[in-house]
Amino acid sequence: MTNFNFDRFRSLFPIAEEYSFLNHAAISPWSTRVSRAVEGLMLEFQKQGSMAYPYWMKRVGEVRELFASIVGAEPHEIAFVSNTSEGLSLVASGFKWKAGDKVLISMPDFPANIYPWMNLEPRGVELLPVQRREGRLEVEDMGKALSPGTKMVVLSSVDFATGFYCDLESIGEFCKERGLLFCVDAIQSLGAIPMDVKKFGIHFLAAGGQKWLLGAVGCGGLYVDARVIDLIDPMVVGWRSVTREEDFFDIHFELKPNASRFEPGTLNLLGVYALGAAIELLLEAGIEEIKERIFQLNDQVIDGLRRRGLEIISPIGYHERSGILSFKPNGDPKALFIHLAKNGVVVSERNNLIRVSPHFYNNEEDIQKFFTALDSF
Repeated sequence: MTNFNFDRFRSLFPIAEEYSFLNHAAISPWSTRVSRAVEGLMLEFQKQGSMAYPYWMKRVGEVRELFASIVGAEPHEIAFVSNTSEGLSLVASGFKWKAGDKVLISMPDFPANIYPWMNLEPRGVELLPVQRREGRLEVEDMGKALSPGTKMVVLSSVDFATGFYCDLESIGEFCKERGLLFCVDAIQSLGAIPMDVKKFGIHFLAAGGQKWLLGAVGCGGLYVDARVIDLIDPMVVGWRSVTREEDFFDIHFELKPNASRFEPGTLNLLGVYALGAAIELLLEAGIEEIKERIFQLNDQVIDGLRRRGLEIISPIGYHERSGILSFKPNGDPKALFIHLAKNGVVVSERNNLIRVSPHFYNNEEDIQKFFTALDSF
């Protein structure tokens, strides 16, 4: 367990003054640093307009570097996207599929990581589902599901319902040995658990910024391994997709050689600024330290649930757990969800489970408030 002092960060999250917010697997509250970054940009729009454009583009480059840093990539391998769904869809729709090709996908999974691949079926692409076992995704089961013609393995780093964390390094090795591409929906781990796309052998990764990254809704990142970028054709292109993006009168269609070819037009600057400030805060705290802090808080939840005889659904083994902790409550889960909210405790209800997901600025008082509200139900 970490002895790092996280109390100094708590004051950056005003929501902590009113709520025990334990719902970072959904939409997270902003820190004051994120708010200040966005407010500063809005004032520049108000007072400077396009005169500030060069400074905005400089900051875009800095945030690209920050996102690259948090996933273990190079900046030229990062594109900004609106959300996880868009990032995954860019990969799914842009890959050079042939009829009869196959994709191995985990089931069940969050719909953002299912529908983009189902959308390929009219093109003759077959989906090979790998069934989770109580949330767990086993490499052995992936091997059994594999068949000739498989091109890609697609999964979520963390199961949104149970919180199971995949062994990405082992799965990456599985893909490497078989010549498969590896695509990851990382929204339920990025910002809470260290990520290293190179070490894990990941070729494509997408994550929105609004959950564990503590950024804004409507802005995230897409990583495309530079070694395979030419396997993905941009399905949407625009003036910023090409090498001479500032030459408006001499049309010359040549795609950028890097991931920014997947950014067709003007970016969501407010979202990019929010994402940048959020990642800077996370890196200041340290991703490994954040993971240990979250596990420490969830250990307190686990102890309290066990004392009350409640069934914990989430894996609790160190190498298969995440920031998500789900359990079966006594009584109606939806009624409990409402009761907790009325008592200032914010969690999620998913498939008749209560899902708790604290972050590094939460503390023991938040956990105690959760149990006080739970006991009064």
